[in-house]
Amino acid sequence: MVRFVPVALIAFLPGMAVAGDLSLPVEEPQPLYVAPASSPDLIFTLRGGVATAPDYFGSDDYTIGPDFGFSLQYARLFGREFGSADPNDPRYGIGLRGSFRFVDERTADDNAELAGLEDVDTSLELGLGLGYTSYRVDAFADMRYGVVGHEALVGELGADFKVYPTDRLTLSLGPRVFVGSGKYADTYFSVSPGEAAASAFDAYDADGGVLSAGLELGATYELNEKWGVEGAVTWDRFTGDAEDSPIVQNGDRDQYGLRVGITRQITLDF
Repeated sequence: MVRFVPVALIAFLPGMAVAGDLSLPVEEPQPLYVAPASSPDLIFTLRGGVATAPDYFGSDDYTIGPDFGFSLQYARLFGREFGSADPNDPRYGIGLRGSFRFVDERTADDNAELAGLEDVDTSLELGLGLGYTSYRVDAFADMRYGVVGHEALVGELGADFKVYPTDRLTLSLGPRVFVGSGKYADTYFSVSPGEAAASAFDAYDADGGVLSAGLELGATYELNEKWGVEGAVTWDRFTGDAEDSPIVQNGDRDQYGLRVGITRQITLDF
């Protein structure tokens, strides 16, 4: 029985925000698995498929486009091993993780209802967090900063509860909570007096806090030791000052996402 342990995700879809982590697999707080001399140096999985998501935060229109992903199961670096080279012996525990999110630009050229609002540039958030993995439950708490774009702090909390209907099928379901600073909320949900005068929106000054909460349902099916199918459905509801924003009130406070793709595990020995 082969199980993927996806702990690093990179994805891109025009017109949407995508998030994931850049961490290595969790280094278990016990003696590390000693791989044989012939073991590989790197084991990772690539994913390619399609996805759909709102055009921008609060939009009730959706964009469909390509979806790509990358997950890392095992790495041998600097004389140490992270994760497990044995797919039947994944490493569980608490560890430091990297985190990222890409948020596409928001322009009135692409969405006529935003006429009069200033464009918002593409943003890239990078940060760190703590992650916990086990056979039945995964959890994480991340903090990121917009190194490109909004230059604000955000945080995200989540957990996944996993079941295994068959040897090849893994289902997961868990909550998500998103927190943004005042500068972040102002970037995506405020309407300045000048923008109000030039648009159909009332002036509004958004504060930070818990800005959304929702659920993610995921599924992974292993076709064989190398190939698989992976998908997820997400639902987020804006809360607090994000929900009260005229931009969201004009669109939809409920935001949905869907992605599905084919996965391929790759093993490298340097």
